[in-house]
Amino acid sequence: MRTVDNEHYFCGMKCFLRKKIGDRVINGHPWIFANELGDSEGTAEPGDIVELYSYNGTFVGKGYINPASQIRIRLLTRDKKEEINDDFFLKRIQEAWEYRKQIGYVENCRLIFGEADLLPALIIDKFNDYLVIQTLALGIDKWKPAIVAALQKVFSPKGIYERNDVPVRSLEGMEQIKGFLSEPFDTNIILNENGLKFHVDIANGQKTGYFLDQQDNRRAIQHIVKGADVLEAFCYTGTFSLHAAHYGAKSVLGLDISESAVAIARRNAELNNYDSVCKFDAANAFDALKQWAKEGRRYDTVILDPPAFTKSRENIQKAITGYKEINLRGMKLVKPGGFLVTASCTNLVPPELFLQIIGMAAKDARRTLRQVTWQTQASDHPIMWNIPTTQYLKFLIVQVM
Repeated sequence: MRTVDNEHYFCGMKCFLRKKIGDRVINGHPWIFANELGDSEGTAEPGDIVELYSYNGTFVGKGYINPASQIRIRLLTRDKKEEINDDFFLKRIQEAWEYRKQIGYVENCRLIFGEADLLPALIIDKFNDYLVIQTLALGIDKWKPAIVAALQKVFSPKGIYERNDVPVRSLEGMEQIKGFLSEPFDTNIILNENGLKFHVDIANGQKTGYFLDQQDNRRAIQHIVKGADVLEAFCYTGTFSLHAAHYGAKSVLGLDISESAVAIARRNAELNNYDSVCKFDAANAFDALKQWAKEGRRYDTVILDPPAFTKSRENIQKAITGYKEINLRGMKLVKPGGFLVTASCTNLVPPELFLQIIGMAAKDARRTLRQVTWQTQASDHPIMWNIPTTQYLKFLIVQVM
């Protein structure tokens, strides 16, 4: 790995946008695709910092390049005088932390949300005194030592862990790895959220170990679950289920296909003394919901928080079918006047399309919907209006008439 040592780290290569291409980039999007680039001057190693210009020579920005990636350049700054060095990453992290503190996310938060924090392909989650990092592109991966040093300086955390065991790294020609970026520590931790405690497996849980993006949405169910019989499908480690119990549900049943997730969900129920209210079963939610609808089971509230049904545009129709099917089955299990809580976490299904899918499901289920709540991800996952992919989570509560 190249050392940077606070020096101006620019390899000398200049890249130029093709004519009639670049409005999206000029207007603030940090990604430049291979087919948007024309001429270039100089050479660069994969991951090096290069300068980007419009076709007529106007400076656009600086970012890292990777000829192996479809996203050829990701911009880090649009200030020609700003040097990309260790201090640059320290400053960006400090700014991101100040923003979180301003909006009230201090104990647990997504500290760095990639492009939305002007650090493309970098994810950092803060779980109290522990930090989990993902460097999802070669250019940002090269700066990992500087990023870790900055985190140590700003937070003096109890531990830093790397969760780069994700397939997307292969698109950048990188291996999948995970491990400690600090002194080793116990990666099974407990965090606090909305008055509840949750076990988090940093090393082996999904993504970085815990889904912080729903923390505001989990509060949104508090009034519709009081005294209710609740079913949660795709419950993972039981976060919505435990919130339902916390907010006064009479009974809660959580389903997840993962035995290990269900085991943690049960531990979370015991940790919060809700094991008499919350029960968890390992089951295929699609099959269970279909069978139970036939049997005439009914619940006051049904919660659906499935994983992304697609990560590629080629499978978008499959995702649409999946979301429609699971919501149709969920609606059939809701008592008249009860509530459906439903979410989608793929940015390939935009908000308008998601609402259309729910509408189609309601039509097929012959149920009328009354919207209660329509939200997106928590504010520590900020949305940049010029970068549509930063808005990915859709969260909807409807009354099912």
